[in-house]
Amino acid sequence: MKRFLCLAILLSAALSLGAQPVNFTKKSRILSEDKAAGEVLQKYLSEATGFAFPIISGAKAGAGDIIIRSVEGLPEDSFKIGLERGSIVLEGEGKSLMYAVCDFLEQEMGMDYWGAGEYVLPKRQSVVLRPRTEIPAFRHRQTSHYNLWGDPLLSYWLRLETPSDLFVKNLWVHTCNALLPASRYGKEHPEYYAFYNGQRHPGSASQWCMSNPEVLEIVCGTLDSLFRAHPKQKMISISQNDGSDTYCRCPECSAVIEEEGSPSGPILRFINAVAERFPDKEISTLAYLFSVKEPAKTKPLPNVSIMLCDIDCRRQTALPYNPSGQEFMTHLEGWSRICDNIFLWDYGTNFDNYLSPFPNLQTIKDNMVIFRDHGVKMHFSQINSSLGSDMAELRPYLVSKLMWNPDAPLDSLERHFCESYYGAAAPHILKYIHTLEGASMGCDVDLFIYDSPVSFKETMLRPTIFRHYNNIFDEAEAAVADDSLFLARVRRARLPLQFSALEIARTDPNRDSEAVEKALDLFESRIKEFNVPSLNERRNSPLEYCQLYRTRYLHTPKGNLAAGCPVTFITPPPARYAKLAQTALTDGLYGGAGYVENWIGWEGEDAEFVIDLGSEKTVEHIGADFLRQIGARVLEPAAVEYSVSRDGNNFELFGSVRLPENRDMSIGFKDVSVDGKAIARYIKVKIEGVKICPEWHFGVGNKCWFFIDEICVY
Repeated sequence: MKRFLCLAILLSAALSLGAQPVNFTKKSRILSEDKAAGEVLQKYLSEATGFAFPIISGAKAGAGDIIIRSVEGLPEDSFKIGLERGSIVLEGEGKSLMYAVCDFLEQEMGMDYWGAGEYVLPKRQSVVLRPRTEIPAFRHRQTSHYNLWGDPLLSYWLRLETPSDLFVKNLWVHTCNALLPASRYGKEHPEYYAFYNGQRHPGSASQWCMSNPEVLEIVCGTLDSLFRAHPKQKMISISQNDGSDTYCRCPECSAVIEEEGSPSGPILRFINAVAERFPDKEISTLAYLFSVKEPAKTKPLPNVSIMLCDIDCRRQTALPYNPSGQEFMTHLEGWSRICDNIFLWDYGTNFDNYLSPFPNLQTIKDNMVIFRDHGVKMHFSQINSSLGSDMAELRPYLVSKLMWNPDAPLDSLERHFCESYYGAAAPHILKYIHTLEGASMGCDVDLFIYDSPVSFKETMLRPTIFRHYNNIFDEAEAAVADDSLFLARVRRARLPLQFSALEIARTDPNRDSEAVEKALDLFESRIKEFNVPSLNERRNSPLEYCQLYRTRYLHTPKGNLAAGCPVTFITPPPARYAKLAQTALTDGLYGGAGYVENWIGWEGEDAEFVIDLGSEKTVEHIGADFLRQIGARVLEPAAVEYSVSRDGNNFELFGSVRLPENRDMSIGFKDVSVDGKAIARYIKVKIEGVKICPEWHFGVGNKCWFFIDEICVY
């Protein structure tokens, strides 16, 4: 009785707000001007009501029918839902007709659609229709979800778009080499490319010399051909390649930079010149890394779009509430004063470790409101929601809802999702999310998009609170133990905790190896069960990680003569590594996939140090461990040389290795070792770094790092 009373109260409230009841019958039909939208509506209405809902055309609609009708004049992607003489009317244009269908199914029919055929659809034969016009806050909305590529309906359900919907030939970011290929122009015309550090830098990852008039003519000719070949699309990106500090400093460009107060000055003047040639097209460019600051004098033309990126900001709070975000806000405010066409690129994932807790859900709404209120027209939230990653289903749901309406209540959205997606485990999942968020807010370690769970092992992932997280998940699993679907979803949501526990355990010299191996076995079985594809943006395999964990961290060889030995640095490491360097190279703990823990690095130089074994030993093998993370300018060394000595003064060469260039973009490790035989107390290690990023690297011409960890002597 109580339940029916509540329903009656809700119905009465809905009717008072202009909502009207509509009953479906076996005579109800669909009159659709859009075949695909009509078929989607027919499929799910038939399942929910038990009625056939035939799709017809050319007939007069009656009570209980649904009309899907194309109309012009609505704002882009908008739609209307209303009533005409007892018929439900869904109106829009193009893809917004499908948006209207999905919105009706969700709001009136109570349907939730999660992708890949997973959905919740209550049985009902009547609805209470709320007439409305839906207008999105952003005219282009883009984010990531692992189900999007295999399920087109999910894109409509979440009202998301892809770059190919807007940009000619999908040229939407980092397009310099596509429009002016270095393979074609670099050798004969190095003057087309950026000048810095005393020379031009032509290459596939290079920037242009924006003051060169020949570059303008070539690019405009290329754009003319592209627009003619794709007449239905009107937008293209002319945007810098990835990388920082690689912009042109030739005398002409430098003069503009000084006048404008930002490297964005020469870029925007170039883009405006292109936009003048194509007044009926839209030219997009990046404000990213070195170009994020707005120019002081030049304003974008009306047909120029500024793709503004907040890549350097920390994520545990909304932008106005941390120093890095505050700095970005000055640029957002600056660009919004001079541009009415901002495309905001926001970041919300840990690119180095997808399977790491990333408690930023509480910031999404606040940031979305800020973007909307600063006149942002298009929005890409790069959350890289890979299967198995942190809150991989909830995060894109929240992002998509708030991109459509930033004023939607975050707590209600979270609660609705969890209750539908996790069933009886929902209260526990919500408790975990909010506990983790609170722990993150209370710690003094920044949440950054390139990091490791190890960074938080003394704060939000410290042992006492970690046990609490696991207890919450134990309760969540118990709550849905009899439902295989909900149980699988809960266990998938737990993967980041399991991964974090393994990552933290490998840094503990007193770890319980038997317990860690058991945890690793469970993690590996879950990875296989859910077919988790990648650990990070470089697509490292989680199954390979498990195999590597056993050989690199769990079952490392015993008898290392260098274990615990002191190290004397001939080349002092940078100040940030000085304390760690006292122990890291001989502590028996191998560094992980991120350079943020247990690695000692040098930038743009060679390095040399000596290890004291304490007494003379027979030495037959010397090796060192190096990190490769090319995306972070961490390259394998050019050469490594090992020498031995009895007295610490006179060294003899034990062996050396010169390494071939390795362009593998996955994160990896390189053991550089030599065999021989000598009696020695002192081991000298000399590393020749690559020092400068090569032409194929997006840091071309700038310093690069090498990172070294464990020294092994047998």
